[in-house]
Amino acid sequence: MIEIIRVATRENIELVAQLADEIWHEHYTRIIGAQQVEYMIAKFQSTEAITRQTDSGELTYFLLFLNHHAEGYMAIQLRKNELFLSKLYVRASQRGRGLAKRAIEFVKGVAAENCIKRISLTVNKENATATQAYERLGFKNEKAVVTDIGAGYVMDDYIMVLTLA
Repeated sequence: MIEIIRVATRENIELVAQLADEIWHEHYTRIIGAQQVEYMIAKFQSTEAITRQTDSGELTYFLLFLNHHAEGYMAIQLRKNELFLSKLYVRASQRGRGLAKRAIEFVKGVAAENCIKRISLTVNKENATATQAYERLGFKNEKAVVTDIGAGYVMDDYIMVLTLA
């Protein structure tokens, strides 16, 4: 059973930060290196960063549960003409069990409720597994983008888009 729960408590924020630390070290170290992983966790995925993002209304976080265990998380941002899927991460041991697909269905529902016809996200150019997964879910590669995130680091990504009927 898959459940998606909005992150609204300090305890849930801390759980997201723990998942981020685990997933990012496991998955992204080989792609961007350990130093950039540490930098990005501290800047974007620490308890303090998530608290700041949620308190300011910048992002809305959700925990993904499989059989009553937190196995992943996502964050969205409603923009004027699109819903931006800022984050969608699942533990390695739970990939392929439908969590990401269910998360995308949920995001489509949020977009529809807000009369939004476009969902966008960024994915690291070297993250072929994620790129292929998003393509299977209907996303198209729109363009490449390089974003300076400070301290000499960049995010070298594709912007992927799903247009809703």
